[in-house]
Amino acid sequence: MVNQPRLLQRFLRYVRIDTTAVDDADRYPSSSGQLELGAMLVDELIRCGATDAKQDENGIVTATIPATTGVLGPSIVFNAHLDTSPETTGRNVKPQVIEGYQGGDISLPGDPARVIRVADNPELNGLRGLTLVTTDGTTLLGGDDKAGIAAIMELADTLRENPDVPHGPITILFTCDEEIGRGVDFVDVHALQAAAAYTLDGPGADQLDVETFSADMATVTVHGVNIHPSVGKDRMVNAVRGAAEFVARMPRAQLSPETTDGRDGFLHPYRIEGGVAETTIHVLLRDFEAAALTEYAQQLRQLGREVEAAIPGCTVTVEVRSQYRNMREGLHQEPRAVEYARIAHERLGRNPALTIIRGGTDGSQLTAKGLPTPNLSVGQHNPHSPLEWVCLEEITRATEVLVELVQIWGLPDDVRPQV
Repeated sequence: MVNQPRLLQRFLRYVRIDTTAVDDADRYPSSSGQLELGAMLVDELIRCGATDAKQDENGIVTATIPATTGVLGPSIVFNAHLDTSPETTGRNVKPQVIEGYQGGDISLPGDPARVIRVADNPELNGLRGLTLVTTDGTTLLGGDDKAGIAAIMELADTLRENPDVPHGPITILFTCDEEIGRGVDFVDVHALQAAAAYTLDGPGADQLDVETFSADMATVTVHGVNIHPSVGKDRMVNAVRGAAEFVARMPRAQLSPETTDGRDGFLHPYRIEGGVAETTIHVLLRDFEAAALTEYAQQLRQLGREVEAAIPGCTVTVEVRSQYRNMREGLHQEPRAVEYARIAHERLGRNPALTIIRGGTDGSQLTAKGLPTPNLSVGQHNPHSPLEWVCLEEITRATEVLVELVQIWGLPDDVRPQV
């Protein structure tokens, strides 16, 4: 039912548009490429027969796939984000398509020093004979989250071509700037009038994310005193040294991304900028328990006091802002969201894994705003990296799950599974 060659061409078309988010931009969306891709998707949605397809003044794309005649099931939402991570450039993406993957490490033609190694990607062992798409090694690929966009768009075409598939009303929602924590800033959740939503923004296949990190971001500012170095003795206070001291005192053997996994949280300094007078450190705070974030913020403030004592004359301020919270509690309020996704997999003969995600999605914030939104896998691997790759068949599997899922939500109340 799913047209896999079309799905591949669709994905390749999307990743070639640079939609890199800009972390410090004062506009929404933060990059013009998101507007370009969104406009393209509106045109495609109209051709798919979606109604009300539009891109609003904030770049957010919405459209409705009307219910099959006579189907009265509740409305659901499928969401993916238009932007890609600013951690690696998304400009001039040159995807490499590997059909019938034969196993082994994968060299990237744009930078032979970069190799996708089986030792680091053991899931490759289960994908022999399938189609992989990689970056050329000089950019990220954009599978996060253009694989999700491609799956949702392929669903729209599949339903158009198969009008006998019964389903209720479906809202398509493509958001901007998810990678910098602003994906749902301008989404009117109440206006969606949906029972549940699903983000297509996960790794591999047949995984159903039911928990995310809770997340805050800290901005640590070290203030010094700048003066010409020729007369700096006993007068200069170097904020760069203060920032270096701060980062050096942060935990590394634990509470760092390099040394944690599973349900462990972390503190992650990911960017430093500034000079002698003032240097800023950006730090991600992550944990599955929101209460732990308060403790992490207190640790950062204590480190600031230690640096002030170690470098007389410098001052350290720590500002923390909330980003998103674990979707767990919100999903408990609408158990059908997860259960129907599980049933959709089982109808396809699959056994989905209920998983946690060491990150966040737009679903984290949609759930916090009252719209329960678990996350579905869609073939992403090594996101945010020049070693990023996707598996076409895994994107296809995700689309097949969506086809089953809309049918379950579209069943009459007295037939639909009770949870």
